[in-house]
Amino acid sequence: MQKVMRVFGTASALIAVIMSIWQLYTGYSTWPAIHQRSLHLTFALALLFLMFPFRKRDDQKPGRLDTILRILFVIGSMAAGIYIFFNYTTIAYTRTGAPNTMDLVMGTIMIILVLEGTRRVIGLAMPLLTFLFLLYGLFGDMLPVLSHKGYDFKRIVSQMYLSQEGIFGSVLGVSATFVFLFILFGSILKYSKAGDIIINLAIALFGRFRGGPAKVAIVGSGMFGSISGSAVANVVGTGTFTIPMMKKIGYSPRFAAAVEATASTGGQIMPPLMGAGAFLMVEFARTPYWQIAIAAVIPAVLYYLTLFFAVDLRSAKQGLTGMKQEELPSIKQSLKDGWHVFIPLLALIIFLIGFQWSPTKAGFWTIILTIFIVSLRKSTRMDIRTFLKALENGAKDSVEVAVICACAGILMGIIQLTGVGVVLSSALIQFAAG
Repeated sequence: MQKVMRVFGTASALIAVIMSIWQLYTGYSTWPAIHQRSLHLTFALALLFLMFPFRKRDDQKPGRLDTILRILFVIGSMAAGIYIFFNYTTIAYTRTGAPNTMDLVMGTIMIILVLEGTRRVIGLAMPLLTFLFLLYGLFGDMLPVLSHKGYDFKRIVSQMYLSQEGIFGSVLGVSATFVFLFILFGSILKYSKAGDIIINLAIALFGRFRGGPAKVAIVGSGMFGSISGSAVANVVGTGTFTIPMMKKIGYSPRFAAAVEATASTGGQIMPPLMGAGAFLMVEFARTPYWQIAIAAVIPAVLYYLTLFFAVDLRSAKQGLTGMKQEELPSIKQSLKDGWHVFIPLLALIIFLIGFQWSPTKAGFWTIILTIFIVSLRKSTRMDIRTFLKALENGAKDSVEVAVICACAGILMGIIQLTGVGVVLSSALIQFAAG
């Protein structure tokens, strides 16, 4: 089984690197939406089933059933994704609304894989809700309340798989365009050791104060979160430094982990990058990204100030001190060694707010600039092995976002098809008597 895990690891690394290179290419060139989204989801699902087991206990020692299912699901993902990639134009022009047998088979496979992939990464709640919505689409005409005219299996699959109002809708489009590029941007900064520079600067600024390492975790996670937009990447990038430091001065392991997890989560609302939610707001609210980023500044600062004060009070209660002077890096030296890693962040803000470029264009050119900037200093320069690892990590970090967006696309597709959104809003207005 160890050999099987190595094969899965090698295959996932190869697919992830190819995915990142392809996504960079689509960030520069113009692709039809359905082609970009279908291939994006194909890569994401193939990676997901190679990385995540059917059951958590199979993570390290996959059984025969888990191995067979992973292989079948990877093949199914590639078949269903590539099918729509190559056949969508023919489908759109010759059999819109009248899918043939192969269309229905591939569409059914894709729906099942999206539901199963979502279950593997975030649990049962969202796929179960989505499944109930699919049942509503099929049998909603039988309900006494919130009924619709009824849709058969063929129409449901056609809406979800053969149109841009289901799985391959605007929600997945957000993931396929700028969300992926910004996740990749954060991965490149991480592997160029920008995270180490940020942590050193945070230690130099706040390590001496009461409960210093916890405050370093808060400031460092806020700074790192502004360039990653991912809570998981934030914990990995900063927690390995800050949690041992917090435990060393007297914090319990549980509290140290809680501080780091809470601080890292806040990175999803810390401009300029933020998390996937910000990009969904751009899509749904039709508001420029830079306006969303500016609006997020005050709540993000308040979030971290609250956490900062909570940690300070806990430190005072426990009588904890800061780090010793000899343990602190020099502020001047930290800035001298790492000032250049903040250039891409400044450039991203200028691209988005000054030039008002689209997030996709801004993300692409920020990545190119970052690769150039980090190569100028030996401390952040990446060799080819490290660069490929950054590409791999960026693709793998995007998997969860991609599959959740695809699952959300099914929900949106059912809402649009059945008109339940309008029915619900009308019912609420009637219930509230206007």
